[in-house]
Amino acid sequence: MIRSGNGSKTPWLFASLAILALVAAGCAQTTEEGPNIIQRATGETPAPPASSGFLSSDYTLLQPATEGSDQQAMLRYLNPNANWASYNKVMIAPVTFWAADDSKVSTADQQALCDYAYNVFQTDLAKNFTIVDKPGPGVLKFSAALTDATSAVPVLRSVSVVVPQARALSVLKMAATGTYAFVGSAQGEAKLTDSVSGQLLAAWADKRAGGASIKNVTVWQWGDADNVINAWANGLDQRLVALGVQPSPATTAAN
Repeated sequence: MIRSGNGSKTPWLFASLAILALVAAGCAQTTEEGPNIIQRATGETPAPPASSGFLSSDYTLLQPATEGSDQQAMLRYLNPNANWASYNKVMIAPVTFWAADDSKVSTADQQALCDYAYNVFQTDLAKNFTIVDKPGPGVLKFSAALTDATSAVPVLRSVSVVVPQARALSVLKMAATGTYAFVGSAQGEAKLTDSVSGQLLAAWADKRAGGASIKNVTVWQWGDADNVINAWANGLDQRLVALGVQPSPATTAAN
């Protein structure tokens, strides 16, 4: 083992440097656009969310994301034979909650989160696609479920972000566990199918937690979960654009 002139101080030196580096990284998030959610660390492989049963037998098709992008779902499947350009409308099923019986999320909060998710998916997908409420030719059916969520602790979360000493401890917790102190999270599963045949076109499962950005210090109890849902909805909209699903006439005219 290599030791410095004062070996007893070496661990503290490394710890101090680590804290400074991590705090700097956390502060940098204050200038970033988009939801205040943590970015998964490069090279790490977080444990994927547990199967809830929502995707039925389709779990065997899910594979870990390989691009290394934090915007990719942790587990996903894309049908290699899907003809995405043949679709020009999207049907959105009501979002449901598939947590375990011992979930700490109350029935009322489960419903509120599902309603929020449904409205966000409707709003985001309507930016580029025609939304319909019935199956038919050329209609994609999007189905999603929240499989767990945790709430933030607003006051303590604010302290952990604003007060330097508390922020350093929160960053250390992030390094050790993958999440900051007192933040909330959301976990979910979703799939895209042909609305007529039921053929599976894509499926994914993901979980994310709140970040430590000062710009979002006053997040409410379920604010972090809301931010994760916002990120999912925006990511789905952009993914469908990239895959070649036909945009709505209004979007085409605007461009």
